[in-house]
Amino acid sequence: MEPDEALAFLKQGAAQIISEDELREKLAGGRPLRVKLGVDPTSPDIHLGHSIVLRKLRQFQDLGHQAVLIIGDFTGMIGDPSGRSATRPQLTHKEIMANAATYRDQAFKILDPARTETVCNGDWFRAMSFEDVIRLNSRVTLQQMLQREDFRARIDNRQSIRSHEIQYPIMQGWDSVMVKADIELGGTDQLFNILIGRDFQNEEGLPQQVVFLLPILEGLDGSKKMSKSLDNFVAINEPAGDMFGKLMSVSDELMARYYPLLLGRPLASNVHPLDAKKQLAFEIVQTYHSTEVAQKTLDEWNMRFSKRELEHANLPIFSAGAPLEKPEAVTLVSNVYLEAFNLEKSRSEVSRLIKQGSVELDGVKIRDPKGRITLKAGQILRLDKTHAVRIG
Repeated sequence: MEPDEALAFLKQGAAQIISEDELREKLAGGRPLRVKLGVDPTSPDIHLGHSIVLRKLRQFQDLGHQAVLIIGDFTGMIGDPSGRSATRPQLTHKEIMANAATYRDQAFKILDPARTETVCNGDWFRAMSFEDVIRLNSRVTLQQMLQREDFRARIDNRQSIRSHEIQYPIMQGWDSVMVKADIELGGTDQLFNILIGRDFQNEEGLPQQVVFLLPILEGLDGSKKMSKSLDNFVAINEPAGDMFGKLMSVSDELMARYYPLLLGRPLASNVHPLDAKKQLAFEIVQTYHSTEVAQKTLDEWNMRFSKRELEHANLPIFSAGAPLEKPEAVTLVSNVYLEAFNLEKSRSEVSRLIKQGSVELDGVKIRDPKGRITLKAGQILRLDKTHAVRIG
């Protein structure tokens, strides 16, 4: 592609680029650019939130550029404080490296291994003397660090900031010097850290990297960042049925957000929300499994939730025993969501579902949120278009 064409292609979906002029100039240079992405394998699973930046890195690769994947075996033992309201629990190097092994395998479901250089930042940090560390720290002021929104918020809330957390942006910045990054990718919460890298490169007489920020994906709850620790994630290596079911559970509002971030196109306004969710789930399963698996999963889901076949489907079992006997409908449905699907629904939200006719017991709509419900083993309780249980 010509530089302007490549820039227009790459900037699709970007949240911020510092700066577009610098990126255009680098693209016009006629050489493969070194595009850095640092990852701390604090858990073994890559989820859809991670996939946004990985897919952008793959786009750079498809244009002929070199991905530099930094495994934070050293920074991972600190844990990135960006966006955190508390200090992360520290992991051992052994735990980090065990996670890194699976992380690489999963990343290559998206990245081209032939155009990926993988390095561990422990390779240079372990070689540093304490004098080297002091000299590196002298380049950054405490006032700079305390400009970070997450650190300021912790101070305002009288929450602790551990000294080792302040090292994290410094270490991430030095990574950019060591790999001679032309571009660094990251979420919008990485702006401060990546700018530190630009400063260090400038001080070392190197061309400054372009800051390329991407949106942060909300989790299945629709409010907080997708995270394994919050259990609101979809892992790219989980079974197709689980992946499909989780995506079918998202709200209509969140689905409109997922389409451009995960599929690279807006949600069409003339498509029924249920059909749109099926398409989203199908394409995600297709990407991380196969077309055949995606079609089979879609067919199974359709069978499971069709009125004719629901009674023959393999549904989760919900016990109708103690402590509730003839519970109110709103209490029963709230409990089923939580116990069978690990979904917290407010009583007002559940009441609304009941009043609009979404909740059925053996095909009969339940309309009164305060009505007392008698359950029998074998009955099918349908909560909405995507969730149903068999009474045990």
